[in-house]
Amino acid sequence: MSHYCDLAPGHPFHGPYHDHEYGFPVDDDATLFERLVLEINQAGLSWLTVLKKREAFRAAFEGFDIDRIAGYGDAERSRLLADAGIIRNRLKVDAVIHNAGVVQALQAEHGSLRAWLDHHHPLDHAAWVRLFRRTFRFTGPEIVGELLMSTGYLPGAHRDDCPVQARILAASPPWARPD
Repeated sequence: MSHYCDLAPGHPFHGPYHDHEYGFPVDDDATLFERLVLEINQAGLSWLTVLKKREAFRAAFEGFDIDRIAGYGDAERSRLLADAGIIRNRLKVDAVIHNAGVVQALQAEHGSLRAWLDHHHPLDHAAWVRLFRRTFRFTGPEIVGELLMSTGYLPGAHRDDCPVQARILAASPPWARPD
């Protein structure tokens, strides 16, 4: 079975994501929310499709501005569903808007989405999935696993012999910190 570390290097879309983002700890809520949005939209599609549409997602969702997205109503929903640059799936669009409101509530309670994640860390994959399913919409095992690997909360983004893995470990992702 091929690993992302075998497929991504040198690829115009996968390469930069693999080398500079995937598995590195994320500090800001806009980037964490972006990753959640992208993972939700990847469901049933290839990651390459999502990466190719990433800039269109960024524009359509106003830089992944959580407060703005949480306030979206029917006009914004219609605009998103008509935007050929993104994945026009009503369940996914509705989940993004709903989840922005959830993130606002988590920020009010914990200070940030990152602080909420840190509060629950460490959990195993199954426990994370249960937590996300109770908290967010459209978050199953693959979405949760990829989101948490991509942001440093779960190990497995890179093989141990991948040159990027050493840089990730140097960045001290949550999964590599002592409990």
